[in-house]
Amino acid sequence: MDQNVQYDAVIVGAGFGGMGAAIQLKRLGLTNLAILEREDDLGGTWHVNRYPGLAVDIASVTYSYSFEPNPYWSRLFAPGAELKRYAEHVADKYDLRRHMRFGAVVEGARWDEDAQRWEISIEGGELVTAKYLLTATGFLSQPHKPDIPGIDSFEGKVIHTTAWDDTCDLRGTRTAIIGTGATAVQLIPEVARKAAALTVYQRTPIWVLPKIDTPIPGPVQRLFARVPAVQRAARGISSGILEAVMVSAVLHYRQTKLLNKGAAALSRIFLRAKVRDPKLRRQLTPDYDFGCKRPTFSNSYYSTFTKPHVHLETDSIERLESDGIVTADGRKTEIDTLVLATGFNLWDVNFPAIEVIGREGRNLGKWWRDNRFQAYEGVAVPNFPNFLTLASPYSYSGLSYFTTIESQMAHMKRLFGELRRRGADVFEVTEAANAGFLDRMTEKLDDSVFYGGSCQTARSYYFNQHGEAAILRPTSTVNAFREAKSFPLDDYTMRPYAAAE
Repeated sequence: MDQNVQYDAVIVGAGFGGMGAAIQLKRLGLTNLAILEREDDLGGTWHVNRYPGLAVDIASVTYSYSFEPNPYWSRLFAPGAELKRYAEHVADKYDLRRHMRFGAVVEGARWDEDAQRWEISIEGGELVTAKYLLTATGFLSQPHKPDIPGIDSFEGKVIHTTAWDDTCDLRGTRTAIIGTGATAVQLIPEVARKAAALTVYQRTPIWVLPKIDTPIPGPVQRLFARVPAVQRAARGISSGILEAVMVSAVLHYRQTKLLNKGAAALSRIFLRAKVRDPKLRRQLTPDYDFGCKRPTFSNSYYSTFTKPHVHLETDSIERLESDGIVTADGRKTEIDTLVLATGFNLWDVNFPAIEVIGREGRNLGKWWRDNRFQAYEGVAVPNFPNFLTLASPYSYSGLSYFTTIESQMAHMKRLFGELRRRGADVFEVTEAANAGFLDRMTEKLDDSVFYGGSCQTARSYYFNQHGEAAILRPTSTVNAFREAKSFPLDDYTMRPYAAAE
């Protein structure tokens, strides 16, 4: 092995995924780590996003590491600032900050077959080397900015939700929001409280369910702190409900079609209770099946559109002018501020978020786009030795990102433990194991709403350019953890450096 390798492992991304990977590597004895983060602080999406109304849309007890519970969440659905503080707490407790480099924009990584190491290029010309490379760049890390004619000619303020301007005062403004996804559902009621006039441009309506969100009283927080088993039980109940209702209704649509239809019916009943105008209800009602795109929870979204100064616009946008938005029918709405709640670009630039070149010059992004998106157990790819991709096809398990993170940590424990037992340094998943996993996931997805339901009009980011819904792992979370702890070890080739030279 080249003795000039600088790190045991380089992790790209200092969000919850990257921190989970670092915690597990340190447990496994790999302590010479570099966590490279393009932003100026840790926390990933909870550092980047700070728009009004930001909060988790999964109960806080579930949206956190199971091994590091936080007994002091203020609400069942914690606001974003608390998630940021939780990330800082985790980094401090597990001594991760000393491994982190902020403002380190990774341009790409290349496997050096001769030296048997990864070379990682950082913006500015720096090159670092590592035995192992792990990308933890998240699923929602590359903002999508719409290519609307005339957008550069607009003379007012333009804000993307991932780059919120805290100095921007929306009080008394004429504001437009483009987008009605999960982010917009949180943002729209908050903007409506301040703007003199708000126009929301909707391309595709979203399924919204009531949000059972209340403050967590101090006595309950203290009970969680004194008796962690109580909080674990609460986590189990929350996760179980999500698994039984949301995941089953989406991924096991053929078997639980009534459950799926019931969730849609609940959303319609909720909408009817909040909105009396039948025309407005029709505009807010999706014409695709529940789960084709991620549903969300809100108690104030629907009712916001009943306010006299809020207008829902469903005609497509033709162009922007210096002082407003013109729709396809020629109507113009004058605005001062434009907010882009247009989500993220997953399939064009996010998988992977950086250029990764493996053995024989294989470009991961090009290979995925030419040969279908795929990753064995959601973490490994043939021809990419000593590489784990943590935000990858078929990796997202359950509804909480932490389910994905912790199942991947379990996979790492088994993989690196076996490397140590064999005295090996280099691993690579076999072509056969990868192909078998892809076939199995594809077959299981046939039962999902994505293929068994009606999703043609959903415009969902779940679907890639091949028409495949390749983000979610179509199994139970129990299965994801079981396979992470028991996958066949022969699905990987493992060898010492000497055998690779």
